[in-house]
Amino acid sequence: MRLANKTALITGGNSGIGLATARLFVAEGARVAITGRNQATLEAAAKELGPNALAIVADATDIAATEQAIWQAVEKFAKLDIVFANAGIPGNTPIGGTTLAAFDQVIRTNITSVFFTVQAAAPHLNDGASIILNGSVISVLGNPGYSAYAASKAGVRAMARVMASELSPRGIRVNVVAPGAARTPIWNGAAPTAEAFAVLDKRISRTIPLGRLGEADEVAKTVLFLASDDASNIQGAEIFVDGGATGSPAGAPIYRG
Repeated sequence: MRLANKTALITGGNSGIGLATARLFVAEGARVAITGRNQATLEAAAKELGPNALAIVADATDIAATEQAIWQAVEKFAKLDIVFANAGIPGNTPIGGTTLAAFDQVIRTNITSVFFTVQAAAPHLNDGASIILNGSVISVLGNPGYSAYAASKAGVRAMARVMASELSPRGIRVNVVAPGAARTPIWNGAAPTAEAFAVLDKRISRTIPLGRLGEADEVAKTVLFLASDDASNIQGAEIFVDGGATGSPAGAPIYRG
């Protein structure tokens, strides 16, 4: 098992990519603390994950709550070996139709809270620990209407590189996993019904070279790699898990005629 005797913290670990990663970490031998805003889904996740999991209600944007959650995790499981700063929100912020509050909410959730999660965790990390930040293909694709989200995820990339420089003396690695379109609850707002999601799935899949949306488990496996000793010499990197959407966009079905 790749994470035997290791302890991990996953923000937003009660659904989607965070929960898929928590499942995988537990299966690989880790003790895992997950945080989230929804107590019901956290309790359900903890029940599924079993005795090696701890679920803590904490809004990622509440810095004091995040600090307290990290204390609880350390109190139960001892020092941390892995931090997956996964919690984030989508947000449509088009030019001419965006309030300051809406823009700020995306930035505060997707980048400010990530920094303070890492800052709060840093004193409790074992030397040689691994930090993984959740990025996005939106940071490079230029999707209309997503200025705040794109800026936040590009900021995550830049911030990870600075963190890697600061934490390298302790042997702590900091890397980014950047998911493409994947089957997670992030689409619930844009496609609230199965029929709406099927339409969305078909449309987006035509823009992905591999011709399909990704799965949360596929992203989780990349996070596992970055968290494990298999990635012991990877520092300040960003790995896109996007079916080729950023690396070879011209290969997408939409261009095949």
